[in-house]
Amino acid sequence: MSASMLTVEEAQARMLALIAPLPVEGVPVEQAVGRYLAETLLAARTQPPADLSAMDGYAVAGPGPWHKIGESRCGEPFTGALTACQCVRISTGAILPEGADRILIQEDVVVEGDRVTAAEEPVLGQHIRRKGFEFAAGDTLLPSGTLMGPAQLALVRSAGHSAVPVRRVPTVAIFDSGDELASDPAACAVHQIPASNGAMLGAMAAALPCKLTLGAPLPDRLDAIVAALEAQSDADLLVLTGGASVGDHDLARPALLAVGAELDFWKVAMRPGKPLMVARRGRQLVLGLPGNPVSAYVTAVLFMLPALRHLLGAADCLPQPIMLPLAVECPEGGARREFLRGFLGPDGVIPAHQRDSSALLTLARSNLLIDRPTQTDVTKAGTSVPCYLLETGGIA
Repeated sequence: MSASMLTVEEAQARMLALIAPLPVEGVPVEQAVGRYLAETLLAARTQPPADLSAMDGYAVAGPGPWHKIGESRCGEPFTGALTACQCVRISTGAILPEGADRILIQEDVVVEGDRVTAAEEPVLGQHIRRKGFEFAAGDTLLPSGTLMGPAQLALVRSAGHSAVPVRRVPTVAIFDSGDELASDPAACAVHQIPASNGAMLGAMAAALPCKLTLGAPLPDRLDAIVAALEAQSDADLLVLTGGASVGDHDLARPALLAVGAELDFWKVAMRPGKPLMVARRGRQLVLGLPGNPVSAYVTAVLFMLPALRHLLGAADCLPQPIMLPLAVECPEGGARREFLRGFLGPDGVIPAHQRDSSALLTLARSNLLIDRPTQTDVTKAGTSVPCYLLETGGIA
């Protein structure tokens, strides 16, 4: 275990090195949305499978005028071949008949019985989608690790696949801990606070495919925390929030050691979220997140969600910052790298004034985190700064 504080990047790299993507399984394409391809996807068919019309009108052979001899519709192509000065009525997406070399669009024609004329001759090859212009059978379409969304689903089906290989869905167990936590927010005594971290982290994890277990808040008793950890020994990812610091009642570290977890590192040079623990128990990754809710949220964005994406086989599991201009001046950075809550308005990024790591109201009103390096001078309005966009459930 490292004795000194790690940088965020060092800590992320060490965490990801402790785990590997889960085993591969095949699922129907429609069930793969939100998951990541476990293998490179090759086209099983050619698209389009033949030359098609890109417009409604007439498929013509050579210069006009033309004699109409039939029709080619989607799903019902013309079966013959065209010779010079012949044409067929054709629909967008219909197969181009043999012998046709251009498309005359509907708006440009004059039809008198079966005689078709045009004010201007159509350009050779115009308005034709050539066979295989998008992809051919055997072409590489999507690399391994690609996130499956609606567009990818459509592409995969278009490429001739009814099922795809993805990683097994991870099992996740989340607990918050502390004697001060009340399970029922509506029945909270003056010496208590409503338990919110577990529900918050569970909602963030549920934005990714996983099988989630949310435990009741654990008391500040070593035996209770150990029992909860033991009961979830088969989970792929176990998250414990609270008790990660060094007070008399901070029991995450001794509990992890008691169940045989190997603590890889503890403490990261970041604010909020310094008291972060990362351990491994067999194949299980264990994260001990801080108890302050903003700290728990930020460390979940930077560590818990990347760990889940890595288990799911994502090619890029770490959140990527984007550069956005400041609408107002941003305060100087301190001794630790800081992730400031902020809001993206019409004129740019506005840092939140409240920086306390327990302030959920500020977090709920924020839609991004501003990445502030250590010892940064006051930054003027208009300067672009790295930001992580937030949405319900985590990184956008």
